[in-house]
Amino acid sequence: MYSSFVPPRQVRIGDAAAFVGTTPRAIRHYHEIGLLPEPVRGGDGRRRYGYEDMIRLLWIRRTADAGIALDDIRDAFADPAPASAGGDDGIASILERLEETLVAREAELRRQRTAVRRMRTEGSRMGLLSDFVTGRLKSLPEGSLRQADLDSLLVTERIFGPLGAAVQAGRFIALVTHPGLREESDRVDAAEEALDDTIAVDDPRVARVAAERHAFEEALHAVIEDSGQAAGDDALFDSWDALHPPAADEGAGEDETGPDSGRGHASMSVLEAVGKMPYDFSPARLRCMELAAELAAHDV
Repeated sequence: MYSSFVPPRQVRIGDAAAFVGTTPRAIRHYHEIGLLPEPVRGGDGRRRYGYEDMIRLLWIRRTADAGIALDDIRDAFADPAPASAGGDDGIASILERLEETLVAREAELRRQRTAVRRMRTEGSRMGLLSDFVTGRLKSLPEGSLRQADLDSLLVTERIFGPLGAAVQAGRFIALVTHPGLREESDRVDAAEEALDDTIAVDDPRVARVAAERHAFEEALHAVIEDSGQAAGDDALFDSWDALHPPAADEGAGEDETGPDSGRGHASMSVLEAVGKMPYDFSPARLRCMELAAELAAHDV
């Protein structure tokens, strides 16, 4: 005796969702992101799903249940030969592309885990700097660098690249290893900060603080020279060149110490980077910096 049951040729979205084990909302989302082609609607304006649609839905759900992102599934199904997706060859091709995507994602996750582990090992702020910079600071006692020092190195690395920050690190090494110099640095910094908006640019204190800054920078430079750090700075350039040999088609005049050097950030000139980093300096403090720079220029 034959059964009188006749399976439907097409089903509505609610029946499709119930069979596959998902929700109508999820299926609509598949349509929105291009994972599942929009089916033909019936005379009542509702979506109708046929056999091939259901097969694709089942594969989508099974693949998603395995932890594959919907975007990756969509990209895999976007192969030029969708008609064969229902056969073994088509599914094998889809799974092959999914595996390639997962391999790439695993590599990215390993890179991210390595970065996070390094941050935890170095300390959150120290770990944000590149290896080339932190390598210069390895000899310092733990915790000897201030947060402001690390912040300054982070900004310098963004503007001038790891090489520029590594050179600047020599300044902080000298301050850490010479407490008296650090005290003088703090005193001059405080004097500069006191030149707020209440101070006129022609106030005598502006020129006096500029002279103090110049004297301090001269003392710091002498300490760096006497300690042999200057030779270490020169060696940094050789190390950087060894790690980053110029490409064959690289322009001879191209600046290798810009903000994008070895960091993978969007390209930006030094002038652009400096112009985009805000500093709340008063006119008096800016004038103090100008005068200090003029004093330094006279000594050259």
